[in-house]
Amino acid sequence: MRRRILGKTSIEVSELGFGSLFTSSLGVGFAENKAAVHKALDLGINYFDTAPAYANSEEVLGQIIADIKTPFILSTKLGGRPKPFDPRNKRQLLESAKESLRLLHREVIDILFVHEADRPLQYDWWTDPEGVDGPVIEALDQLKKEGVIRFTGLGGTTVTEMAHLIRSDRFDVVLTAFNYSALFREAAHEVLPEARARNMGVVLGSLLHQGSLGRRYDEVVRARPAWLSKRRQEQLLAFYDLLDECGLSIVELCLRFGISGADAHSSLIGPKTAEQVEEAVRVIEKGPLPGDIVKQLDQIAAMLPYRPFEEPMILPFNRPRDYWGPGMANIGAGAAVGKL
Repeated sequence: MRRRILGKTSIEVSELGFGSLFTSSLGVGFAENKAAVHKALDLGINYFDTAPAYANSEEVLGQIIADIKTPFILSTKLGGRPKPFDPRNKRQLLESAKESLRLLHREVIDILFVHEADRPLQYDWWTDPEGVDGPVIEALDQLKKEGVIRFTGLGGTTVTEMAHLIRSDRFDVVLTAFNYSALFREAAHEVLPEARARNMGVVLGSLLHQGSLGRRYDEVVRARPAWLSKRRQEQLLAFYDLLDECGLSIVELCLRFGISGADAHSSLIGPKTAEQVEEAVRVIEKGPLPGDIVKQLDQIAAMLPYRPFEEPMILPFNRPRDYWGPGMANIGAGAAVGKL
């Protein structure tokens, strides 16, 4: 597994990272979770990401890694704990970080992200949004000074808001999700350029959009459910035609896209099984996509450079009849789960 330097942190991370959302009660069982983590380490994945908001992921992952001697990089987040959660309570934030250490059986957290830093209706972190200031900054500074964490990060899914937070120069790493993948490129306009200008580490989340790009949905797309815009339908059909033309599976194309540019240092997968880890590593080891395929993908992505207002964050292909209209920004981790 190839590794890249995570921006100014100087940490070496594998091109493929392990997102631990489903290493939890949301997955398929502890034995399968353990097998997936061990398989990832065996195949050279050295970066694991989790969060208090991912059900009991910290606890489950902590049980699995407690006795592992192989060195690896671990990130987790602030947000969602304890309940009720007050994002402006510095004491709670400090206690949450200490609880992460306990659950993960670690003495130090490599990267601590501010979770959903860009969504005030989810977590209202900032007492001064323009100045990017609030108790969470004080907590991060204190944790870093005490040696509890090594580096700080932003985790989010927007573009304009995330770019603004990046420009504050307060963070070392950005984890951007649902806005940079084979079809979705919003982060390319501001988030990635701003991160590159500051030599920030860049982690891509949800290259498969929690399943909506984990398999093909030809019949659903052609039928065009009410939530699917005409332009997105045309784009998806062109995307499927490209898959047929180049003979690649949708998973391979999407994962290899993640390592085809210079901006991202690691791309997260969210596997449930060891077999899914093996599949992802097998395709990643083929290397970046050929230039002609990247060029065709760029043209297809340009067909719809920004999401229609009505479009959900995760395209609900597996429930096209009961989704209607815009709702919560995150419709739920289990709403559209597919391969990886």
